Amino acid sequence: MTDPAPAPATGSETAPHPLRAVVLAGGLNVEREVSLSSGTQVAEELTRAGVEAELRDADAGLLPGLAAAPADAVFIALHGATGEDGALRAVLDLAGVPYVGSPAAACRLAWDKPAAKSVVRSAGVTTPDWVALPHSTFRELGAGAVLDLIVARLGLPLMVKPASGGSALGVQKVSRVEDLPAAMVSCFAYGDTVMVERFVGGVELALSVVDLGEGPEALPAVEIAPESGVFDYTSRYTPGLTEYHSPARVSDEVARRAAELAVRVHRVLGLADLSRTDAIVSPDGEVHFLEVNVSPGLTRTSMFPMAVEASGSSLGDVLARLLTRRAATTRRRRTPSSP
Repeated sequence: MTDPAPAPATGSETAPHPLRAVVLAGGLNVEREVSLSSGTQVAEELTRAGVEAELRDADAGLLPGLAAAPADAVFIALHGATGEDGALRAVLDLAGVPYVGSPAAACRLAWDKPAAKSVVRSAGVTTPDWVALPHSTFRELGAGAVLDLIVARLGLPLMVKPASGGSALGVQKVSRVEDLPAAMVSCFAYGDTVMVERFVGGVELALSVVDLGEGPEALPAVEIAPESGVFDYTSRYTPGLTEYHSPARVSDEVARRAAELAVRVHRVLGLADLSRTDAIVSPDGEVHFLEVNVSPGLTRTSMFPMAVEASGSSLGDVLARLLTRRAATTRRRRTPSSP
């Protein structure tokens, strides 16, 4: 990727005003602190890149604030449902506020992990077998009988995770049948539907994708090596429990196929601007899709910034280019026509 070109002047004597961005971070969910870290980092990077950036929460003051002082574009650094299930983006669409990131409908699809897996599998992407069931199914049909069928179908070990959500909250690896009921109960604390997935061992990769105007492009893969063997919430956010390698320590052929998978996922799910796909490379070299994140972490230790750095680019420049593209239509709409 190349550095962004300077913004063109609007006239021979008048320099363009700096872009004004509102960075949304925080929210009212368990990922609030991570989101605030991402938002702070984004605002700092944009400021260094020459953008006037204001950090705001997604609260009752957001829409009146945007109406009173319109931004050229919004950068969504919210994690969890607030920033990823599409609802906020639908409201921004109603208000005519441009934003960096995927459209509301694509976010709703990506947020639903079983639905996203179905779509990418239909597009020829390899993904571990799974079953997703609501809490009511276990209550009405009997947990024991249903769990027996799941184990018979998928085998052991298994990954148990909420059907929606981020930061690996509620995610557990289950190797023994007797541990499955407790894992399910724990998982239901984060949502009404649980997804049970066949465990695939191997090298875990974070595959970031960015579109700066010439189509989605995969950045160098980041290899995730958790000490526990499972990249759960504790492994993500406890210093020293996970090693990261960027670029990943995989062959050129595996890196190429992983990049192709990430771009394909980005396209078939209708995503825009940026995304991060999580995948596993099994010992036979097959790359398996796990899930996709439409609002990847952007803290100093997050994997998207690691991938940008490995590509030889500046995070601030990349974020500013994404913002500039989304702000272009707003600026054209606000600029008076020449006489």
